[in-house]
Amino acid sequence: PSIRDIILLRRLELVMAVLGEKRVRGCDGEGNASIPEGFWAAVDIWVRRPQVVNKRLCGAWTEEEEERGDGLTEAVWELETEGPYPGTRREEGAKFPRGEFLRELSEHADILSFVGVCGDSGALDKMATRFDLILRTLIPKSNPHYGATSSRKELIIKDVQKGAVTFIPLEKDDKGCLGVKKRNIYQIQLAHVKDDEWCLSVSVLNSESWDSDGTVYPKISWLSIELLSKLAKWSTENKKNEYKNTLSLISMARYSELYQELKAKYKEMVTVWPEVTDPEKFVYEDVAIATYLLILWEDERIEKELTKKQSFVDLGCGNGLLVHILSNEGHPGRGIDVRRRKIWDMYGPETHLQECAITPSDDYLFPEVDWLIGNHSDELTPWLPVIAARSSYSCCYFVLPCCFFDFYGKYSRRQSKKTQYREYLDFITEVGHKCGFNVEEDCLRIPSTKRVCLIGKSRTYPSTHEASVDEQRCRYINQKQFNSAVLNNDAESQSSKTNHVVGSSYCNNHRSVGDTNYESTTPLSLGKDIEAAGGKTWISEFQPREKTEQIRNCTSLPRDFIDEVVLRVAYSLLNANEDNQNERVNAGSGETWNRGISLSLREIADLLGKATLQRLKNECGGLQTLLKNNHQVFEVLNAQVHIRDWREEKATNGHRPEIKRRLALEAFKTRLCWFFLNHPNGCPLTPESCPYAHGTEELRVLQWKKQRH
Repeated sequence: PSIRDIILLRRLELVMAVLGEKRVRGCDGEGNASIPEGFWAAVDIWVRRPQVVNKRLCGAWTEEEEERGDGLTEAVWELETEGPYPGTRREEGAKFPRGEFLRELSEHADILSFVGVCGDSGALDKMATRFDLILRTLIPKSNPHYGATSSRKELIIKDVQKGAVTFIPLEKDDKGCLGVKKRNIYQIQLAHVKDDEWCLSVSVLNSESWDSDGTVYPKISWLSIELLSKLAKWSTENKKNEYKNTLSLISMARYSELYQELKAKYKEMVTVWPEVTDPEKFVYEDVAIATYLLILWEDERIEKELTKKQSFVDLGCGNGLLVHILSNEGHPGRGIDVRRRKIWDMYGPETHLQECAITPSDDYLFPEVDWLIGNHSDELTPWLPVIAARSSYSCCYFVLPCCFFDFYGKYSRRQSKKTQYREYLDFITEVGHKCGFNVEEDCLRIPSTKRVCLIGKSRTYPSTHEASVDEQRCRYINQKQFNSAVLNNDAESQSSKTNHVVGSSYCNNHRSVGDTNYESTTPLSLGKDIEAAGGKTWISEFQPREKTEQIRNCTSLPRDFIDEVVLRVAYSLLNANEDNQNERVNAGSGETWNRGISLSLREIADLLGKATLQRLKNECGGLQTLLKNNHQVFEVLNAQVHIRDWREEKATNGHRPEIKRRLALEAFKTRLCWFFLNHPNGCPLTPESCPYAHGTEELRVLQWKKQRH
């Protein structure tokens, strides 16, 4: 390097700050090298999915990418016509001339040195041939509580040889062209230490000029603590994401904006929710699903040049809130569910909800509807693509699988190399393909572990081939039934089902679209579905859920039986601790309070015996469900059971959500204290501080239950 370069490097050392470093091992447990490949995989997550670390971001969109080439390019990244997402527009006049930008960058000696290029006459060619360039847009969440709400652009310079990635913010000038913003420039770097030891570091060009907006650019300490820790963790992880990136099919910016609008519009539903389910989870989850569908449908109208809003039917609509929101936003539709909910009466006549058991048959086709929705539709989930395909050639579907069902009952796993959830998603995707749909997968932003949706909005065949494709559907579904019988090792069931389904009720009883001269040539199978549907049923084995939901969570067991099990388990925990003074704790009055020992669920199961366990198992949840239902007495954590100490509970109550604190306050003193009645040392709390009644004279009436009746 020249004297000028040495002087620049010394100046750079004065302003550049290394925020933090982390040492990592470059080999996994089996001796396979995970770095540097793992480092670049971690960087890719931060570049393309920054919202997984910075929760105030909705996401990022990679507008342009250019790998290192043969020399300086004069090409322009056009940013002035189509938007970054379907149906959106970019900011007018925004352009990014790569050649001009690199020339501008070469005039900033401190940035060049920070990136790792000496400021000589060959700097331009070095940048053009050595670096990969990425232009991305960071999209903050549309939250009024956050500082920045407008999107920001960054140029990302990847130096694979050096193991460094530099992030340079951009801003528009008066002519609408993007240029360097000399604040908030930072770099992530990987350096080899020795053997399999590596060092990850985060540096900033000038820490004093760092301008935090609290959203896109957090405080400088956040980079060294949160971001660096995540990068180190991801670099050494040897696992691949099985699912698509969140909101990969729609505009993240539009989603964030519309979600906040709908959340504000329908937040009152949380306060008036009459169901026993968690209102915050269900309301905001349905708001998020509605937001996704509204944007998806808006994009479809632009793509197909439609003027009329799409119609829909939600099969298995449950509480009906999704139907209510979509209808309020101008989409004509209705919801159908086997069981009416109390909240239905609150929506008003504009929200159309129908109580009805749906069976796969000609009576449940929807030729006039644009979209079918299956939001946690359970046993109808695999049938949704079939019903959509047979309703009309233009009918599309959106399905959010949850519980695992195939065409005839519970879904049976067929391989162990995938997770059960991934395998089931692949099965529903396969059904869509066999029905003639181009199936797309996306991941929703909802408070649920099952958040992958499958969308079929176009066909793989022309409408003139409908009859032949329908025969393919028949063969596929009948073969699935045959395979199910084989898997269950039920030869008699296999023979019976195959004889009366294959080539008969499913295929021959369907009038396909455009087939006006079709007549059934095979008698319908007699069965429960025919009576339920009152028409042409495709299969007789389908079992819709019962109209009255059976309660099977151990609460319907006789009270004396539950009390007996609770006492046996509690005394087993307490009596084993009878002589162990070290495990006793002070009760506050000079006496000690026996809190018992910890036993595993397996040990407790052995104590209760087979007959008791079988009776509990018949109630779905079994032993663990009963113990968790009696949370006043027990705490179950990591398959270990111990007596609950309510003094520890009081210390953590301040961190509970507002709605749970409100419900706890309403239920105060409405039940007798188990410890006051049964524990050898009584209750460890005073009568004033215990949430349960110490005697019948303290009992109160539960007000919210009284209001419901």
